[in-house]
Amino acid sequence: MTVTDALPRATLDFFAELRENNNRDWFDAHRSRYEECVLAPAKELVSGLAPRLERLAPGIRAEPRVLGSIFRINRDTRFSPDKRPYKDHLDLWFWHGARATAVSGLFLRLTPESVVIGAGAHGLAKAQLQRFRDAVCDPRAGLELRDIAEGLESAGIGIHGRELTRPPRGHVAPPDVEPFLLHRALFVAVTEPAEFATEPGLLDRLERRWRPLAPVHRWLVDHVQDTATAR
Repeated sequence: MTVTDALPRATLDFFAELRENNNRDWFDAHRSRYEECVLAPAKELVSGLAPRLERLAPGIRAEPRVLGSIFRINRDTRFSPDKRPYKDHLDLWFWHGARATAVSGLFLRLTPESVVIGAGAHGLAKAQLQRFRDAVCDPRAGLELRDIAEGLESAGIGIHGRELTRPPRGHVAPPDVEPFLLHRALFVAVTEPAEFATEPGLLDRLERRWRPLAPVHRWLVDHVQDTATAR
């Protein structure tokens, strides 16, 4: 078995111990474990996923590096009351266009308890939100989103991101599409136990989990992401 078939159990063990020892002295003393048990397997996982994700969302970016598809383990504590310096989980992200302006992505979060596999946007900036609402009201794009949602619902997967209680002024959509105007984000996710990541065949299983979710990401790229940065 290679690390692209499954993540090592040591990855979960590292994050479980980090959760109990979330301080710089402990991390500095175990930095080599982080590099060996977390960072190296994560890079190989991203590389192994790249051709599979390309099948799901042609043109998607999968960069096996920190500040690419691998998020930094350091937390930004400047404006947070939580001053723990490190994240006790691994985040991976895959996107289209320029990373800094990408509206959506396929994502994965590994914690000591679970694996979250998802797609979409957890928040929409002002200009993105305007394009999203325009797309919902567009006859073709709105019905496309409705069909995606119905397919997910039939598979027992809900769409998240509804935050408003009434549609914003100036936007009118058909009744079966109008509920999407209550969203300020749009994402879907499925959760598996943490052991899902340590069992053989991880790449294929992740591709299968992402397959029904990827249309949400593709819809956001096609209709909401700035066309200058989408591809």
